[in-house]
Amino acid sequence: MSALRPGLQLRIELIDKNRHNRTEFDCGVPALNFYLQRQATQDVEKRAAVVYVAVVETPSIAGYYTLSQYSIDLAELPETVAKRLARYSVVSATLLGRLAVTSTLQGQKLGETLLFDALCRSLAQSAHIVSTGVVVDAKDEKAAAFYQRYGFIPVLDVGHRLFLPMKTIQQMF
Repeated sequence: MSALRPGLQLRIELIDKNRHNRTEFDCGVPALNFYLQRQATQDVEKRAAVVYVAVVETPSIAGYYTLSQYSIDLAELPETVAKRLARYSVVSATLLGRLAVTSTLQGQKLGETLLFDALCRSLAQSAHIVSTGVVVDAKDEKAAAFYQRYGFIPVLDVGHRLFLPMKTIQQMF
């Protein structure tokens, strides 16, 4: 699949191992490719993560992301953020575990589309199962910069882990 052609509609849907072709996905990062190709449907079956895929022409996958429950120690967050959250030592959050776009579509805002879809779903779900925000472990500085452009803040002393408060997400939508 090359660039999105005008008139094609992108859909983001739950992964279906019988419908989506995972073997051809290549985002240029072996670990992210391996996850989608070999592990994603197992995580879904084991209820470890929910996997959403972006498709233009089924069965090809243009990108994907994962969501799962997570807990974060308030001591890991900057004090300015932690003081606005519940006064517990550990609070619940949503983990945006992986986000990847096929190499042929990178640079066309599909990553942004996937991120906003994940944030919107996280916000909607937080009305039913509380979540104080979204946590992401960026794979490198470039990925961290991508998330920081959308308001994610670094978690203290934890590499490329970032956090976006649910109140901030609510203001975005």
